[in-house]
Amino acid sequence: MPEAAELRLAIPAELGPEGDVLEELRQRVAAAVASIGAERQRAGQRVYGRRAVLQQPWWGRPTSFSPRRNLRSRVAARSKWARIEALLRDRAFLVGYAAARAGWHEGATVMFPMGTYWLRRFANVPITAA
Repeated sequence: MPEAAELRLAIPAELGPEGDVLEELRQRVAAAVASIGAERQRAGQRVYGRRAVLQQPWWGRPTSFSPRRNLRSRVAARSKWARIEALLRDRAFLVGYAAARAGWHEGATVMFPMGTYWLRRFANVPITAA
């Protein structure tokens, strides 16, 4: 392994002359910054500057919290009843799987519900028929 290595970054020739590419990139970045700044001003939001950021205590944290752990959708469906039916099938699978796993850990011969792919493939457990 060498002590040091040098990596030269270059603009590919396919993009055109280096000066033109860099100028277009600068213009696009400036346009994006202006657009985001205008949107922020329209929304009435402020941005902390360097001094304000440095004046914050290192142990500080937000005083408001965004909601978390509210929606855990496992099934999406247009029909309310199709979604409820799928959720009931999922619940039945989880109950059957938990019971079969508990029995399996106790050493009993149990039948796992359909959908237990990994254990069927790698642990050779019996699966109920469809």
